[in-house]
Amino acid sequence: MALQQLTDEQTSSWTRAQKDEWWLTNIYRGTMAQLTLRSAITGFLLGGILSATALYVGAKTGIGIGVNLTSVILAFAMFKMMHSAGIASDFTILENNSSQSIATAAGYMTSPMMSSLTAFMLVTGTIIPWWQMLIWMVVVAILGVLIAFPMKRRFINEDQLPFPEGRAAGVVLDALYTGEAATGMYKARLLAMTALFTGLYQMIVSDGWMKLIQIKILRMDKWAGMTEAWNLQERLDTYYYTAAVKYDLWIPKILGVDFRTLGLRLTLDAAMLGVGGLMGIRVASSVLLGAFINFVILAPIMIGRGDIAPRVSASGAIVALSRSEIVNQWSLWWGVAMMVVGAMVGLLAKPEIFTNAIKSFTKKKTDVIAGPDVLRDIEVPLWISYVGVPIFAVLGAAVTHEFFGVPWLLSFISLPLIFILTVIAVNSMALTSWVPQGALAKITQFSVGAVDHTNPASNLIPAGMTAEIAMNASSLLSDIKPGYMLGAKPRQQAIGHVIGIFAGALACIPLYYLLFLPADANGLRSTATILTEQFAFPAAVQWKGVADLIAKGVSSLHTSAIISMVVASICALAIEVARIVTKGRFPLSAVSIGLGVVLPPEACLAMWVGAMMFWWMGRRNPVKGSSGHDFWVEGCEPIAAGLISGAALVGIGNAIIIVLL
Repeated sequence: MALQQLTDEQTSSWTRAQKDEWWLTNIYRGTMAQLTLRSAITGFLLGGILSATALYVGAKTGIGIGVNLTSVILAFAMFKMMHSAGIASDFTILENNSSQSIATAAGYMTSPMMSSLTAFMLVTGTIIPWWQMLIWMVVVAILGVLIAFPMKRRFINEDQLPFPEGRAAGVVLDALYTGEAATGMYKARLLAMTALFTGLYQMIVSDGWMKLIQIKILRMDKWAGMTEAWNLQERLDTYYYTAAVKYDLWIPKILGVDFRTLGLRLTLDAAMLGVGGLMGIRVASSVLLGAFINFVILAPIMIGRGDIAPRVSASGAIVALSRSEIVNQWSLWWGVAMMVVGAMVGLLAKPEIFTNAIKSFTKKKTDVIAGPDVLRDIEVPLWISYVGVPIFAVLGAAVTHEFFGVPWLLSFISLPLIFILTVIAVNSMALTSWVPQGALAKITQFSVGAVDHTNPASNLIPAGMTAEIAMNASSLLSDIKPGYMLGAKPRQQAIGHVIGIFAGALACIPLYYLLFLPADANGLRSTATILTEQFAFPAAVQWKGVADLIAKGVSSLHTSAIISMVVASICALAIEVARIVTKGRFPLSAVSIGLGVVLPPEACLAMWVGAMMFWWMGRRNPVKGSSGHDFWVEGCEPIAAGLISGAALVGIGNAIIIVLL
């Protein structure tokens, strides 16, 4: 069924009161079940599980993955099957929408753990107590939601802005519940089967799972005489290197540097295959190009020059060169320059984001609404924002000061800047489904860092507030968009989003400490366990790099690193200008190239293989309705989600088992 919407002429000529009256008469489904107990529980559980997978992928790649369509398909399939089995009545379309709102909000709660909070711990060496992380994240997220409430009436009710990602969820929901249920079940089966087989593969390559099964459950050490559990090697080249040591075979090197030192390994990482499928061939190719330039060309040269060399740790031990040492000593700087300049140019290239933001401040109220507020009984009352924003702004400044040592003055000075940048982010989400989180956060980071460059928390934590507030405000409005299209109650969607905030925080914070800050035999935790070859935390490394640059200045870097930053900035500018001039047809992305510098090369290759697989099969199956097109093109997202969720959930389980065993 085609969704009803206003024409462009009606949007431009009608008052908001007329638009609200039209929506109330033609779209609103006031009697349909929406935020019920079962939809809240379903969204809470899905949000917790999917946010855990988002944290896993974010720690590996620094990339945030959306969970809205995945949650829509899963909730639809679950209740469709339970309805067929006579266990429960089917979900209404608005109950499903409520569940996806909760799950989506939960997924976005992983953002500060992948970036600002982790960067703070890496820079300071201080572990944030879990309860402080929980309070700070919830306070800041709710502040973003409170800021978004008044914007809903402007951007959605009056301007009827598209919010493409939210609109896509609305279109999918409408299709599933008005005639394409078979398509939804097909995608759900694709997701489930892919996750099942991926999980089995991930279990076979996991040392923790195999130890649990072979030694602890089957007791093969007793009846088969095994001393160690056997598992397949996820790094496929391990077999060759083992044989090379045994039989004195050739070890591949570049300018005398071992491939393994450079991180040039061959890994079959199912989760990265799925991430590549979601990011597409252009972005994946840019990421791979960045890894190639850095680890195949520049790093061996700089190691030969001595600009990258083994260093002595605080305890006096020599730290051998590795991929992470290469990044931290030298490569990080040109990678960060590429990402920051690329993000800034990309933001400035969209003037409509800024012009719409200015209009939202300057447009007179009399131009916006004429007539009674017919939605006053179902909209979120504006007094909640008028009262709540000042209260939570003070709370945010207080916890920022008390927990992280940011001076009171800087905590309050940063708030107006954060509010302005949040309006820009919401406009960006409304027009493009893209929130320039990194670019906006860097504006705050550099602005506050210019005032206080001695305390890393003074720029990292306010910048983290910018990112979190902007993301929650933008995601709330994007979640409300499908509800507006389908006739949902705005108040219940807002409540659902707040439920999602707690779902994501409660699911991911304990998991974060268990996976990345495990306690040792004495119950002590150390920030040294955060960065590993498996979890590179590239987003946090980027934030840390900017904080270090603010604190130490450019003069603290190698001359070659400074030259690389200048060259990278010029290249990023040229690449983004080329993308603008060609209207997006230029195949490279400066931000993605910079991301490839801080990611493990093996992950970059796996993502490119996944993207290439879906791209190539999509080209071979262009005909809509054919089985190949349904599988590779229409099924791309559920297959990719299955690869990610299957690998991530079993991988998380493996890490937990290792800690417990």
